[in-house]
Amino acid sequence: MRHSGGLRNEEAHIAAREATRGALIGAAKWGLFGVIVGGTGYALSPVYRSLTVQFKVFIQMGFMVMGSSIEADHRMRLYEAQVRMQKRRMRDQATWDKYEEEYKEEPKKN
Repeated sequence: MRHSGGLRNEEAHIAAREATRGALIGAAKWGLFGVIVGGTGYALSPVYRSLTVQFKVFIQMGFMVMGSSIEADHRMRLYEAQVRMQKRRMRDQATWDKYEEEYKEEPKKN
């Protein structure tokens, strides 16, 4: 069975690294937000205070997973746009080089 190398190339590894970085940053940001919401809930709500520790951890994990997913997706979209722009520039440069080579003026011999 032949493999096309789709997941083995350098571009896929860079994309995975970028998504991982986004996931970690998103989990940290939204985890901090979850801690603030949990602290506010604990201070103001008798319902939140009566919840079990396991359920509070579940709520905190929900914030972290959501933030992780959102930020990883955002980073992947930015990376994809960057790669598309870079490939477009390379394609345009190749077209321009071909055009210059085709219409390059030869020095006239007298």
